[in-house]
Amino acid sequence: MSSNRQQQILDIARQTGQVSVDELVQQFGVTPQSIRKDLNQLCNDRLLSRTHGGARLASSVENMSYEARRMLASDHKAAIGQAVAEIIPDNSSMFVNIGTTTEAVAKALVNHQALMVITNNINVATELRPCVDIQVIIASGEVRSTDGGIVGEAAVDFINQFKVDFAVIGSSAIDSDGALLDFDYREVKVSQAIIANARHVILATDSTKHERTAPVRIGHISQIDSFVTERCPDEFKRLLTSFDIRVIETAV
Repeated sequence: MSSNRQQQILDIARQTGQVSVDELVQQFGVTPQSIRKDLNQLCNDRLLSRTHGGARLASSVENMSYEARRMLASDHKAAIGQAVAEIIPDNSSMFVNIGTTTEAVAKALVNHQALMVITNNINVATELRPCVDIQVIIASGEVRSTDGGIVGEAAVDFINQFKVDFAVIGSSAIDSDGALLDFDYREVKVSQAIIANARHVILATDSTKHERTAPVRIGHISQIDSFVTERCPDEFKRLLTSFDIRVIETAV
């Protein structure tokens, strides 16, 4: 990395998940050409990945911060959460796992009646705790300080006690071959147990997950029953169709 400004740009990307040329020009008081040169260098160093009008964090071994993930595509996540909530009927049981999109689902469930929600996400439990018509059951295990996720073998054993109607899961990345990927192998084991113990599995992710990668395999898209996103690439949609997976796009 050749300049202090490039280090500052990288620090901003680590905090927010992405940067834009226009915002960086305003912040540093330099020309767009200078910022584009910085971004190109950071991308050549594989620290960032270029996007239209800017760049985003390119790490494939370390997830971005919880606050950055929560802010990224927040409007899309809210719409996805609402669409997932419309699938879930009253008087049903469900898992909700770790993720900022699954937390958006929890926000959209607050008016449901007679739900049982089992989660390994403290933020989901906090969101639904005041709802008198929703029973919230939280997994035991190690609480991850970065995002309130509960992970580890104790959480897996806890999840395996149940068989529920629905599971709502997220994924940090989706490979073009349909592999669902994440960063923490302990979290992945819990997600795998959730998938195995639900009658209908809903994957809720925004389209940025097709542009990212992660090192740990959760499973394959063929294990999913419904896929809810704001925009599904045509090629990936054809893969979903081959497995008879219901696709719901919120931005169409």
